[in-house]
Amino acid sequence: MTGGERAADVVIVGGGLEGTSAAYALACRGVTDVVVCERHTVGSGGTGRSSGVVRCHYGVSSLAAMAASSLELFENAGEILGSDVGFHQTGYIVGVGEPNVAAMRASLAAQRAVGVDTEEIDRAQVAALWPGAHLDDFAAFAWERRGGYGDAYLTAQAFAAAARRAGVRVRQGAEVAEVLVEGNRATGVRLTDGMRIAAGTVVVAAGPWSVPLLAAHGLQLPVIAHREEIVLIAPGTVDPNLPVFSDLVSLQYVRPEPSGGLLIGNSDLATLEPADPDNYSNQASEACLARTAEKLAHRFPKLADAAIGSTYAGCYDVTPDFNPVISLTPVAGLVVAAGFSGHGFKISPAVGRLVADLVIEGRSLDPRIPESDFRLGRFAENDPLRSPFPYVGAGELR
Repeated sequence: MTGGERAADVVIVGGGLEGTSAAYALACRGVTDVVVCERHTVGSGGTGRSSGVVRCHYGVSSLAAMAASSLELFENAGEILGSDVGFHQTGYIVGVGEPNVAAMRASLAAQRAVGVDTEEIDRAQVAALWPGAHLDDFAAFAWERRGGYGDAYLTAQAFAAAARRAGVRVRQGAEVAEVLVEGNRATGVRLTDGMRIAAGTVVVAAGPWSVPLLAAHGLQLPVIAHREEIVLIAPGTVDPNLPVFSDLVSLQYVRPEPSGGLLIGNSDLATLEPADPDNYSNQASEACLARTAEKLAHRFPKLADAAIGSTYAGCYDVTPDFNPVISLTPVAGLVVAAGFSGHGFKISPAVGRLVADLVIEGRSLDPRIPESDFRLGRFAENDPLRSPFPYVGAGELR
């Protein structure tokens, strides 16, 4: 159907993790006259290319609190959402070199203050958790027993299904061309097929595609799409219950695959690779493969002859401080949730709750997660959200 007019209390632009989580959270609060508009299919954007790591290791206390509060859903997704989200609670290790020991210990203390279950462990304990790893160049380690990895695509599908059961409408193949604004108030959206959906609140949660939708109304969302490469290793007999390992010496992260393979990702975002999120190479480059092989051989010498199974690439929607925007805007009734910079999966349940708070209350109801931390205006105010305990070499992601 083209043209015409529809109406809802809330329209959410984007059917990825954050949009579907927001829809589910609103439904849990009794706001069920909600339409999610997804231009392709649920989870088909950046969500479907997430590496799926679950961890609470953040120096920014509000992010650590969001990750900690999200764990309950990952641990109990079948009961809460009615669907499996592929969560494997294998634990999560962080290894740092000498320059980052003090920062790690300060960060762990701050994490525990907001409810994160984390501790420092020694090299012998890590060797028992990850047999065969070369550990001599690490100076300290952190351990989260409740960490692990999951499936972002399955999680978005589970959020969407639970929201639908509560009465939310999820429209796939419904690309939003414009957020409608009258008298500095959002009044709905117009789809590319001409249909208009009137709404009292519009939530824009469309990753890098959020930028032009806001720019049309004079709102600068400082987000760029950064291409990030993933390598899948097929060593044959890797234990799928090994912990996720965040190696902040070699600047890589490694997690098992349920099939017995390994997923290798990059922890060095000092130099970004801007990309067109609609047109970029979906394969790792030769340079990435060479770096990965070198790092893997150093850290896991027993896997030195492992074969590359496959590769892929996705796009992070990155802000200048590598932290998300979850915010009311100067346009009344217009809320934005974008710029997740690689953090989106692990905090997605809490993101949905914060969006619901902003829509219903205009503020966060969780004192550990002040909405001011994630306000859009912080960039114009030159007040970025950064960890007070930055790591040399990997400060962007911690």
